[in-house]
Amino acid sequence: MSRLSPLPEVDPEVDPGAPEPGAPEPRPPGMRGATRVLFDRELDLAWGGGGGPLLALAFFACLTAILPLAAGGDPGTLRPVAAGSTWIALALASLLSLERLFERDLEDGGLELLATGHLSLTSVVLIKAMAQWIAVGLPLALAAPVAAIALGQPPQLFLLTLAVAALGGLGFALTGTLGAAMALGSRRGGLLIAVVVLPLFIPPVVFGSGALDRAAQGGEPLSAIALLAAYVLFAGVVAPLAGAAAVRSALD
Repeated sequence: MSRLSPLPEVDPEVDPGAPEPGAPEPRPPGMRGATRVLFDRELDLAWGGGGGPLLALAFFACLTAILPLAAGGDPGTLRPVAAGSTWIALALASLLSLERLFERDLEDGGLELLATGHLSLTSVVLIKAMAQWIAVGLPLALAAPVAAIALGQPPQLFLLTLAVAALGGLGFALTGTLGAAMALGSRRGGLLIAVVVLPLFIPPVVFGSGALDRAAQGGEPLSAIALLAAYVLFAGVVAPLAGAAAVRSALD
């Protein structure tokens, strides 16, 4: 019968989980790695928290279904207001997931870690806005042409509606993130976000629906699209800076 070899002696002062001598120590992620980690985290939270885009899409579908029931379903009545109704529904549906955008990080202490991490708070606000746009804004933009055509908009404007809704959705995400940062820590955050954000949603609604109305009437929609793009660029500069200042104020 073979004898079992004795077990090697373990030094009690040596940590078994410590890296071997000479092994390189793990380095903290740089700016690019931290951006990637935060962006992936925000997408996961947006898709998994409270339904995410599914809830926004369901709300958007309900709003577009209510209008024909209220107006009687006459195509002649619905067609002139198809673009405006679609954009109002987009704006309201974009509000649903904003309340938890910063609040959940404040509750679990993650916001303080983000404030002292590798990324500046301005970058954090911008990354949250971009994740919000991809997770919620783009799915709503894909649903917008279907809703507009169902309300009587010409099918030829499908691609234009999709492009304008995606651009306007980016503006909604940027200004919505700013509103979520300004309402951080308040008891009625959802109501305060709506009060702050809805006036900021008026320009993209006007420019986006105006572009579609002009195209439906055979006009040139480029001027309205240019104004919408200028609004998005302005929001892209102001919203991260103002949002970062609001987050700092909430943490102080």
